Amino acid sequence: MSKAEHYCSHVVLTSHPSQIFTKSIPVQWGARSARERGPVVASLTDMTARNAIGTHGGAYSVYRALATSAGRLRTIFRPDLTNTAPAERIGPFPSWSAADKIVALDPWGANVHDDFREFFKRGYDIRPSIAVTKAHIHMPEIAEAIATGRLRADGVIVRKRGDVVVTKVALEPVWFLPGIAARFNVSESELRRGLFQYTGGMFPELVTRPDLKVFLPPIGGMTAYVFGPLRYVADIRKPLTCRVHDECNGSDVFGSDICTCRPYLVHGIEEAIKSAQAGGSGLIVYFRKEGRALGEVTKFLVYNARKRQKGGDTAAEYFHRTECVAGVQDMRFQQIMPDVLHWFGIQRIDRFISMSDMKYDAIVKSGIHILERVPIPDDLVPDDAKVEMEAKKAAGYYTPTRVKSKRALKRVRGRRLNE
Repeated sequence: MSKAEHYCSHVVLTSHPSQIFTKSIPVQWGARSARERGPVVASLTDMTARNAIGTHGGAYSVYRALATSAGRLRTIFRPDLTNTAPAERIGPFPSWSAADKIVALDPWGANVHDDFREFFKRGYDIRPSIAVTKAHIHMPEIAEAIATGRLRADGVIVRKRGDVVVTKVALEPVWFLPGIAARFNVSESELRRGLFQYTGGMFPELVTRPDLKVFLPPIGGMTAYVFGPLRYVADIRKPLTCRVHDECNGSDVFGSDICTCRPYLVHGIEEAIKSAQAGGSGLIVYFRKEGRALGEVTKFLVYNARKRQKGGDTAAEYFHRTECVAGVQDMRFQQIMPDVLHWFGIQRIDRFISMSDMKYDAIVKSGIHILERVPIPDDLVPDDAKVEMEAKKAAGYYTPTRVKSKRALKRVRGRRLNE
């Protein structure tokens, strides 16, 4: 039998668990320990051991498939995880065992070599879906903030040369399908059918294997940057500043001034640093959701439509042009966004660097308190981005809430500490 025939026989048999998934381990989502929960096995080196739909790598899994098909990667390759353990351990927290709190990532996905040691000894190919490392970041805006006196180089968090010490966490999407369905208020069968149908039938197990409850979708994940001691993020006695940022490659990387994305991201980082220097911590979560999850091609098409319309680019037509091209204003759907905050054990955010109602509502609904919403200062909004800001306000994206007084914030913080 050729390699292609061998592989195809496995694909056909995915609807017959008794014939192929003979070593599959049950996944008890929301269990109190890693051992009780069981590992997520989505590797392809042993098809009989898989207990998940899809495979590791998110959007990069397609590149791995190409490398394997081209003969650049061995089909039997297993990673050597020596010295890859998290640079600092996170959790577990009570939220990890609350099945409704975390459904879009694997809370036990970081330290698999230790947490699932007995399964490794039995030959299971278990791969991390989370990695934690230490790093420095350097941004020209931070250097400018130091030069103008807005930030200080303390030698601990901000070095003299302007580089900032951070803990970085990379997280791949791992979906618990019953939980995802509940978040979107649909049945699990409707969710499965939609995922199968509208990806062109990419994952047949979605409709043929209802017993497999975990799905690793081929989408972008997220990166979290922690400023200050990592353990402070979950400590309700320490102030936390947080920004949840959705990817905007044109602005974040290349500095396009048509939107406020990079200015807001930099503002969030600066405030996160200040919070860490004041004895607390700061957190930036960066999601791969380019163009409101519509994609960069769609975003650029909308740019053209906005600029070429009669009367020029206006706030009134901002979202209408998006709907004309994409059929919807926004596909980010913040319902699953708070999961990463619960993974960090967060119960309260003192300063939330965002005025997005979608993000605020999703976080608060998930059970996390937000004490203060911090808007971007007017002087950081580029002239060409003012249309976007006015459009978002008109569409109800932002609520112009007044910043609470220091006395009111102190009362709320004191009440939270006594809970």
